[in-house]
Amino acid sequence: MKIVNRRAATACALAAGTVLLVAGPASAHVSVDPKEAAKGGYSTVNFKVPNEKDDSSTVKLEVTFPTDHPLASVMPQPVPGWDIKVDKKKLDKPIEMHGEKITEAVSKVTWSGGKVEPGQFQQFPVSMGQLPKDADQLVFKALQTYDNDDVVRWIEEPEEGAAEPENPAPVLKLTADDSGDGAAATGSSADDAKGTEKTAAAADSDSASTSDTTARVLGVVGIVVGVAGVAFGVLAGRRRAA
Repeated sequence: MKIVNRRAATACALAAGTVLLVAGPASAHVSVDPKEAAKGGYSTVNFKVPNEKDDSSTVKLEVTFPTDHPLASVMPQPVPGWDIKVDKKKLDKPIEMHGEKITEAVSKVTWSGGKVEPGQFQQFPVSMGQLPKDADQLVFKALQTYDNDDVVRWIEEPEEGAAEPENPAPVLKLTADDSGDGAAATGSSADDAKGTEKTAAAADSDSASTSDTTARVLGVVGIVVGVAGVAFGVLAGRRRAA
């Protein structure tokens, strides 16, 4: 019985190891985080770069920005140990942003000079916007260069319903901004205000009730003291007459 259990455990371990070996390379690609952002807004997107090799380090990342939906504002965040180069391209058709016409947009951002060692990953944050309202996704083609001069081209656009390509490009899904956070916040503020008014009214009512009760108590005490004074005077007069 023990031998059977041991064989079963060994078989399970080998199967799990095989699954990990098969799944590992497929998941080790350049991606974006978060994977979704609201249409028409601004977002900080991290380009996540894992090192998929055991004997070399990633030393450069090039990310190409979409030309069919150009982004007027692209600002990379400094990454310690890495140099950043931003390339811009003149637009065939100017776009308008905050009342101003934009005639050029960022076409590529390159990070170099640093190292992503084997078994590690690095995130490269970029603030971008205004995200298009007439698109469902943005595709960022990326080139990952290693210190042994190998270049992995993450440029294949995934297709919905199809198997993931061997070298998929990072894709940012664009969603409708129907969260209603503003309305919820306004409603919450209104409810808070109403609650505050009710609390104040209750406090005033309690204060008035307390004052009224105090006045009544003082009035009763005054009457009792007055009656006691009259009784004392009557008794004193009788004693003197006697």
